Amino acid sequence: MTEINGAQSLIQALESSGVDTVFGIPGGAILPAYDPMMDSKKVRHILVRHEQGAGHAAEGYAQVTGRVGVCMATSGPGATNLVTPIADAHMDSVPMVAITGQVPSNAIGTDAFQEADIRGITFPITKHNYLVTNADDIPRAIAEAFHLALSGRPGPVLVDISKDALNAKTTFNWPPVMNLPGYHPTTKPNSKRVKEAAERIIAAKKPVLYVGGGVIKSHASKELLQLAELTQIPVVTTLMARGAFPDSHPQHLGMPGMHGSVAAVGSLQQSDLLIALGTRFDDRVTGQLSSFAPEADVIHVDIDPAEIGKNRFAHVPIVGDAKETIIELIAALKDEHKAGRIGNYEDWWANLNRLRTEYPLGYDHPVDGSLSPQYVIERIGAISGPEAVYAAGVGQHQMWAAQFVKYENPGTWLNSGGLGTMGYAIPAAMGAKVGAPDKTVWAIDGDGCFQMTNQELATCTLNDIPIKVGLINNNALGMVRQWQSLFYNNRYSNTDLNSNRVPDFVKLADAYGCHGLRCEKREDVDKTIEKALSLNDAPVVIDFVVHKDAMVWPMVAAGMSNSEIKFARDMAPQWMRSDDE
Repeated sequence: MTEINGAQSLIQALESSGVDTVFGIPGGAILPAYDPMMDSKKVRHILVRHEQGAGHAAEGYAQVTGRVGVCMATSGPGATNLVTPIADAHMDSVPMVAITGQVPSNAIGTDAFQEADIRGITFPITKHNYLVTNADDIPRAIAEAFHLALSGRPGPVLVDISKDALNAKTTFNWPPVMNLPGYHPTTKPNSKRVKEAAERIIAAKKPVLYVGGGVIKSHASKELLQLAELTQIPVVTTLMARGAFPDSHPQHLGMPGMHGSVAAVGSLQQSDLLIALGTRFDDRVTGQLSSFAPEADVIHVDIDPAEIGKNRFAHVPIVGDAKETIIELIAALKDEHKAGRIGNYEDWWANLNRLRTEYPLGYDHPVDGSLSPQYVIERIGAISGPEAVYAAGVGQHQMWAAQFVKYENPGTWLNSGGLGTMGYAIPAAMGAKVGAPDKTVWAIDGDGCFQMTNQELATCTLNDIPIKVGLINNNALGMVRQWQSLFYNNRYSNTDLNSNRVPDFVKLADAYGCHGLRCEKREDVDKTIEKALSLNDAPVVIDFVVHKDAMVWPMVAAGMSNSEIKFARDMAPQWMRSDDE
């Protein structure tokens, strides 16, 4: 057996794990791994401009491919720059393996140059992490990391490897024997619980399918559609589940939560049974938890037992993979139907359809003739179509992209849902384009978010990754400004970017080797988007100069009850009234 060093073993382990792309930046402690990677015929390394970009790119790659995204950094600041995307992947259950170099093992704990306890730092935000100081352990650590990242509830795994382990002599054996005695994720649901769930669904008068991102993670969109059409129960999809169920389907009520549709929020508040699939009852959906869906019993399906009952008591707790559970639930419901027991939701639908009709999502065009940001985003979606991929930053533009782009397919909507990371869009779109090179990939970004990670446009240009950037430029930190308008008497403390075109985003795009376009008029929106779609030899950045005071509606203020949803300033819908009032 040929003797190699630990770095060569690492690259061979990545190749054997099916890795075709690594996003990263070299540095002293990880440098030994970069030499054999140069000779790899299977692994493409994409040199990013900041380690945060590497992590978000790995997330974007994972989201569109369903595979594990991989990023790499050196010790100390290189590793700590990965903390934000690792935390982001942890919150949103994204399968990612982060590989970091570490100072030599005999220097660990001495405060050596560029030393950081990245394993300790990331302990709360990884599914598992490793410190490898023996070259013989590298293949096993990599194999286990990929298995952990993708199985069960997906998430990030960190593998920190000391420099002496990368340089030490070893032999390569694959596949290694994995040693994970305490790791046995439950994928198959309890059949008795599934039967009980089916019986409760039949008995309910006002059920709702409350769908979370776990349905996308388990590739269960087809099964969800079958379940919904079999039962004729209304469907709401959370921010992380946009695309899990087609927006065009008549049973889809939209997105619930802080900026959800009135029909979606109202359906949950009035429901007598929530069928929660792969969702965690987070605060952005529930609002004030004590007043959330006050009359509803809960069927909660999740692959992570820690989520069951964490925020809301589950009357029927089902630990299992969403896809496997939905398949069994469909079979149980068919048995109920054969026995003549079928749910009747006619009155429920009459109420919900009234909400949809009376309180549709919408927006006004500014009276001063300036550009509506909602219109821009709506037209990007309409012209690019449902097969495109849309990655959003965080803030108003994120919510508008969730509301006004029509999603028909899973894996076409990428955003930082749990952590709310500004700067996510550009690198995530880059990773998505690498993973799906034949798709049109948009980064819908705000001018605040864009200035955090726009350096990755250089990475895109130099690596032939022609993403499209729709820059919603209102010269402000828009969502924070909205809160200051509503709750702080229009006192705009440090939210006005006051750019005066500093920077000039078109010139900046040109400096990065991108196509830079600017649009300031409604009549120019369509042709500018079409121009961007026609340019595929380099990234395209469109500076959409939009109205500064546009707001995201509907809105439930943080900590308030969903029953206090407003669809414009001081305007609350009377969705709790009965049909004959």
